[in-house]
Amino acid sequence: MKKVERINIIMRYINNRAHFTLTEIMREFNISRSTAIRDIREIEALGMPLVAEVGRDGGYSVMRNSVLPVVRFTDNEVKALFIAFMATRNGQLPYLTSRQSLTEKLLALISENQQEDLVLLNQILLFEGTHPGNPDLLDLSDLPHPMLEKLIRLLLVDRYLRITCLEEQQNIFYSVYLLRLYQEKSLWLIEAFDLDASRKRMIPVDQLTDVIPYPESKRLSVKKIHEKLSKQHVNNNLVLELGPRAIAQYRKYHPFRVALAYTNPYQTTAILKMDIEVNRPEEVKEVTNWLLFLGNDLKMKEVPEEVRAELQARIDLYQL
Repeated sequence: MKKVERINIIMRYINNRAHFTLTEIMREFNISRSTAIRDIREIEALGMPLVAEVGRDGGYSVMRNSVLPVVRFTDNEVKALFIAFMATRNGQLPYLTSRQSLTEKLLALISENQQEDLVLLNQILLFEGTHPGNPDLLDLSDLPHPMLEKLIRLLLVDRYLRITCLEEQQNIFYSVYLLRLYQEKSLWLIEAFDLDASRKRMIPVDQLTDVIPYPESKRLSVKKIHEKLSKQHVNNNLVLELGPRAIAQYRKYHPFRVALAYTNPYQTTAILKMDIEVNRPEEVKEVTNWLLFLGNDLKMKEVPEEVRAELQARIDLYQL
């Protein structure tokens, strides 16, 4: 562990305790007595008010109402923070409504030399979705769907939700227990247990029009929900065999939470299995669009009649 990192950690260790000894510091951080003394003296020099207590059971304590000194970042830590922050552009993440102010506060914590390094990094590094001619131009809005922050605020308190979605130009209501909220290809998705249908359901956040807590009197316990999920058998009604070109297309874009099972060590052929909700016309259309995007380098081992009919309708339309 580097000295700067060790001192930062020791400062927090000290600040969380009313009293500590040299022996405790030596044992906790695996350092010698002389190193522990030097570190404590340096911490005192940084402004942490320590009081030495003499005697057999003596040690150190932090003066009451003291303030922990400002955190010091190494050059590499500053660069890591800045690069991670840059990479979030185009990510449509919540709580980034004031990116400029966050950047200014980060720059205010570091030296002029470190600031110059960050400016240079901003000119050199390009991330997905940025314009190569002007990195300040973004392909997507930097802000997510407005319902995302409201959804997260509710989830921090309660995972039982009553959500309203706009599907086929009409509002559909779902009572759900949220399993996870995740982002894939700049699209935020809800994976939830449908309390009415007793099945897992995937819902794009972009379709949400309202979210409210679900009444406590109608809830199913979390234990019961997981029991129902463990007993459910996924009936994969769409099975595809993909060749190398279809695999390449899959890697570019896959809107559904499914994984490929490669059938050779070179990853040039694969099997894809998924369950399509054929009673949802919107999902049938989305699957059809995706299959057309994957191209001709695939074989359909199993396909629902609804998807097959939609594909045939598209092909007939293209031939007109």
